[in-house]
Amino acid sequence: MAINYQVKQGDCISSIAFENGFFPDTIWNHPNNAALKEKRRDPNVLVPNDVVFVPDKRLKEVSEPTNQVHKFRLKNTPAVFSVQLFDYLEEPRANQNFEFIIDDKLSLTGTTTSEGVLEVTFPPNSKRGILTVGDDREVVEFLFGYLETKTEVRGIQARLQNLGFECPIHGKLDEETIEALKAFQRRFSLEITGETDSATLDKLEELHDAINELPKAASNEGQSGNDPFVDSEVDEDEQIENQPTENQQFENAPLDAN
Repeated sequence: MAINYQVKQGDCISSIAFENGFFPDTIWNHPNNAALKEKRRDPNVLVPNDVVFVPDKRLKEVSEPTNQVHKFRLKNTPAVFSVQLFDYLEEPRANQNFEFIIDDKLSLTGTTTSEGVLEVTFPPNSKRGILTVGDDREVVEFLFGYLETKTEVRGIQARLQNLGFECPIHGKLDEETIEALKAFQRRFSLEITGETDSATLDKLEELHDAINELPKAASNEGQSGNDPFVDSEVDEDEQIENQPTENQQFENAPLDAN
């Protein structure tokens, strides 16, 4: 039976398709989801209360001889999760060993690339991952499928937070969010307005949603603020405060299914 599924926090096309027995592309490319596809662009970045059309399953008939044992293989598409990791000095966490625990059940191990990229596959309906990486054993928590679009306040806040600019993720454009926006704009040589203008949103998406080298910080002599990336002299205590903390939570990590 076909349904119109109302998206909940943490859903994405990969998880919805998996739960209903479809490939992600079957759902995403269905004509009834054309308007949603045009609006959201990315199948794994949905917003709560979006509506996804899930069609009826098609019956497949196979003719085989009777009185014999036949084996059938169920095709499935695992989710591919990629994340690029930097330390507090903005250097990639290159060639570092990691362990990634998915939903307290699946343990994945490996080594990051020379760009600090970690890539793993796991079931598309996974919800949570605990990553331990590097000789310093830094621990980061990921909630899969929670990332909203860059046009939503929660999506802006999550990207700022994940890039190291302290920001609450509650969907309100409050003073803390404005200050984080200003810090981001200052760090990446944008006009410092504290507003969600197109240049800021495009830069936020560029740096957060793709593999990149972080641009070198320009000289900010005489500037101050809560920017964790300002290229200025700080004392040792201030520098420690700007390091990522253990058990840091990346609340809005998207899933990618290939």
